[in-house]
Amino acid sequence: MPLKRIVLLSLFAVASSSWSAAAQTSAFQTKLRTLSEEFWTWRATEQPFTNDDIPRIERAEPFVVHWAPGDVTQYKAKVDAFEKQWRALSAAQEPVADQVDYRLLGSAIARVHWELTIFPMWKENPFFYVDQSLGSVYAALLPKPPITPAREEIILSRLERMPYTLEEGKKNLTDIRAPYVRATLSGLKDIEAQMQQVHDGLLPVLSGANKPRFEKAEAAAVKALLEYRDWVSTRGKSTLPEKTAVGREGYVWFLRNVALMKYSPEDLLRMGRQEWERSVSFETLARAASTGIPDAPFYGTIEKQMDAEKANELAIRKYMVTHGVLSDPAEVRHYYYLPVPPYIAALSFMGVTDDLTGPSRLEEDGTSYKGTPSPTTNFWGAITGRDTRPLTLHEGSPGHYFQMAWSWHHPDPIRRHYYDSESNEGIGFYAEEMALEAGLFDDSPHMKEAIYGMMRLRALRVEVDVKLALGEFTLEQAADYLTKVVPMDRGTATSEAIMFASTPGQAITYQIGKLDIQRLMTDARQKQGENFKLQQFHDFIWLNGNLPFSLVRWEMLNDSSDVPPVAPSCLEAKRNSRAI
Repeated sequence: MPLKRIVLLSLFAVASSSWSAAAQTSAFQTKLRTLSEEFWTWRATEQPFTNDDIPRIERAEPFVVHWAPGDVTQYKAKVDAFEKQWRALSAAQEPVADQVDYRLLGSAIARVHWELTIFPMWKENPFFYVDQSLGSVYAALLPKPPITPAREEIILSRLERMPYTLEEGKKNLTDIRAPYVRATLSGLKDIEAQMQQVHDGLLPVLSGANKPRFEKAEAAAVKALLEYRDWVSTRGKSTLPEKTAVGREGYVWFLRNVALMKYSPEDLLRMGRQEWERSVSFETLARAASTGIPDAPFYGTIEKQMDAEKANELAIRKYMVTHGVLSDPAEVRHYYYLPVPPYIAALSFMGVTDDLTGPSRLEEDGTSYKGTPSPTTNFWGAITGRDTRPLTLHEGSPGHYFQMAWSWHHPDPIRRHYYDSESNEGIGFYAEEMALEAGLFDDSPHMKEAIYGMMRLRALRVEVDVKLALGEFTLEQAADYLTKVVPMDRGTATSEAIMFASTPGQAITYQIGKLDIQRLMTDARQKQGENFKLQQFHDFIWLNGNLPFSLVRWEMLNDSSDVPPVAPSCLEAKRNSRAI
């Protein structure tokens, strides 16, 4: 039996012992898992499409997007019913692992309240319906070629649904905010040409029988998008609120109930500022260390970049194992670059151009789509065009793809789902410096600079997130700040600001998650002394990579001090607050 398979099985045997024992004896665990399964089955019919790759969810086909006003009313009633069932369960006397699972499901339910009621993009942000229409098609395009007959049907049915979804959006957008109007119009300014590229790229690879249907559906979708853009433009000519901030009370509600953090906004700002200062100083030292050393050239061709990434991904995984840092589970496949198809390149503004697979596709490799690497001022392209390792560490192995694929194998089904980005993005960000400190970049001084530059960006994201949420930054001010202080190109800065304005609490997750891992490691090492094993520690973090770190701390160290208490129901909170 291969060594890495033995390591994985040993880890599962240790990590899952309490879960399997509870599953055999606990009526509470049975009820909780049943409720979780019912919730996640429903969630796959309701969860909005976004431009983020981490929350992507598998949906039972035939899936149809539903966002009519009546659908929203039904969604609210359904999540209220789930919350009532969840609160009816008594977890206080259950084993810690079961209490952790209980709080996980509560976090998932709270996120739906957040999306529907507390921060309702569905009635404020016109681009929300571009995500639900064109974004649903984009998600179906992302798995690597060839496009199977089953996937053709999904793509076509979602294209055909687009005009209806955009019409539903017009009825729901009763509280449009001006910054979102400007962002939507900017996002759709070239949509006709972009959809022509989608048409020209997809038509040759579709089956002959489906080509006429595609032509008709694509033309109707383009017409609907243009009409929707005109409608948004007309709405933008009226006086609309500039406010996008959720406000302090709403932001803290998210931190306590969804992210399961006890930090205050001021805590977050202090943590982010300290890490920014550290990254700037360390980057300065790294630049001094690389004096006189020529920078690595750009790969020049996608083939060279793909070959380098494939070799680097294997080398990273081997390095982590041989240095006792992290296991390499045999069940986790690989993460590779592929040339970006034209129908994906044209829609890259709709989200991350990757496919991290899913629970039903564990036998597939993760994929990141790339264009030809060449000299560029783009923040990310300037890094990956020379060395694929920094972004592979974060996005691929041992970052997002690796962690999510490992977590999808978790023996506890409740822990296989996405809950909040602090864990996933925290692990991805932590993996970068973990590899740097473990010596992976000792042969590449300039890539050390790049790692510290990425650290600088993630630290500044905390300030941008908090100040956007509290109303201390406008969207435009946030973009200006990132452009000048990171510094980074204006296009990337604007894209980041738009995303963070519409997803409060997401931009903090990289930095705060990484700090929580570091604090957890310190406390675990102090508590366990000579018994502390770095690889075992990391394996537990990665396998449980969907859990907020307050819950990981509770289970690993029997320390629940970071876990916020269960808050009053969302309905009660809404009755008692003007902000929520």
